Amino acid sequence: MTAVADRLLMLIAGLVIDAMFGDMPAIFRHIPHPVVIAGRAIAFFDRKLNRESRSETSRRQRGIVTVVVLVGGAALFGMVIERICRGSLIGAAFETMLIAVLVAQRSLYEHVAAVAVALQTGGLRVGREAVRHIVGRDPASLDQHGVARAAIESLAENFSDGVVAPILWYLLLGLPGLFAYKMANTLDSMIGHRTPRYRSFGWAAARLDDVLNAIPALTSGLLLAAAAVFAKNAQPSHALAIMLRDGRKHHSPNAGWPESAMAGALGLALAGSADIIRALEVYRIACLVEAGLLLGVWLALHFTLLV
Repeated sequence: MTAVADRLLMLIAGLVIDAMFGDMPAIFRHIPHPVVIAGRAIAFFDRKLNRESRSETSRRQRGIVTVVVLVGGAALFGMVIERICRGSLIGAAFETMLIAVLVAQRSLYEHVAAVAVALQTGGLRVGREAVRHIVGRDPASLDQHGVARAAIESLAENFSDGVVAPILWYLLLGLPGLFAYKMANTLDSMIGHRTPRYRSFGWAAARLDDVLNAIPALTSGLLLAAAAVFAKNAQPSHALAIMLRDGRKHHSPNAGWPESAMAGALGLALAGSADIIRALEVYRIACLVEAGLLLGVWLALHFTLLV
């Protein structure tokens, strides 16, 4: 129980550091970000194993090998780091910083807020350029409503992928779980596409990401509905109702839960830049609700240990 309490405390501290400092560009101007390192490893396997001259069956098999090697290697690396960090204050501080780096709550907020600012100050062209950084599709054909809607959908989906899921897997498995999840999620973002190049090679990456995000996606939808209780002009009961009605209708098995909860909370069909601000308020409160729940569990464990 002491180990669980320690993990919770490091997680809460990591979330606070991330909320205060975000991506810490001053540090990562000099050293590569862990996700950048993961991306380079994935790109290497892609170049070596995903050749067009190979059959679709061969490419799928090599994609499975890629996922096993990279996700397994990330988990093993996390296990080594965790063992090194165990039992010292310096180690606990280092582990806390790793959590802060790998949970993307502030950077997500800033990227989505930049879309709202771009639409308000620069118009559609600048808004399209800003949203390009957070969506996978080409925004060239989007109107202002489309840009705003894409930003809000990305905010909701990435609340699950970038915040809730890393927290859950760290809670369950520590640094091995956090490292393995971030590698799996990066694999999906890079090769998990239904395009001719990645239809077979990225199959395993996409399926693993679906499995790892199943519970976090539903949890994130519930957190967004809970956050709507405290947000101005939001509708918590509508958020829950729309999530239960539409959560399974999305082409993605997981993205529908947080996206439908956010849409229900805001009462949206179309959206504008002001709605992005409203969505960011719900997101910010959802992060606070999640942190509050973690703190509550830590306090309960702490007092139990004292008794």
